[in-house]
Amino acid sequence: MFYKFAKNVVKIVYKLLFKIKVIGKENVPKKGPVIICSNHISNYDPPMVGITCPRDLHFMAKEELFEKKWLNVLLNNLNAFPVKRGMRDRNALRLGLTRLKDNHALGLFPEGTRSKDGQLKRGLAGAGFFAMRSSATVIPCAIMGEYKRGSSIKVIYGKPIEFESLKQEKPSAQTVTDEIMENIQSLLDENR
Repeated sequence: MFYKFAKNVVKIVYKLLFKIKVIGKENVPKKGPVIICSNHISNYDPPMVGITCPRDLHFMAKEELFEKKWLNVLLNNLNAFPVKRGMRDRNALRLGLTRLKDNHALGLFPEGTRSKDGQLKRGLAGAGFFAMRSSATVIPCAIMGEYKRGSSIKVIYGKPIEFESLKQEKPSAQTVTDEIMENIQSLLDENR
């Protein structure tokens, strides 16, 4: 209930602040496990993906955000769970896989942090790990524009990434993440 309420409030606020155009929302499956992988240009990105995606999303968020009690409660009610950055966090990986196993949609920013220059950086292996270890559909997402009052923000959801032939090669998680990042870059290039 709280997630839906918060999503509607943020949607109203963002529509007052920005001109939002969403492309490809129909590419996101209505049911089953889904991983939405997006570029990361601003702190405004998680709410932007959250309000434009037709599914309720579960996000990994940096562990430091959960240190304040009120923020911990808020983030938990928004389906977020903590991840330790800069190291392999087995607990966060386990939690993410559990959410996918329960047919939820997982929102990931494979770069791991915001891109200061707006250029897509190399993604971390976690996105590939989730793609290989689950039966989730992976949807690339690109956010374009500057978060300035009255500016246009475009959110593009690409077609599901086909991994079947790649899975037969038993690739590393990093190789799979690289494939995901190539798909995000293609969305950015095609929509400039």
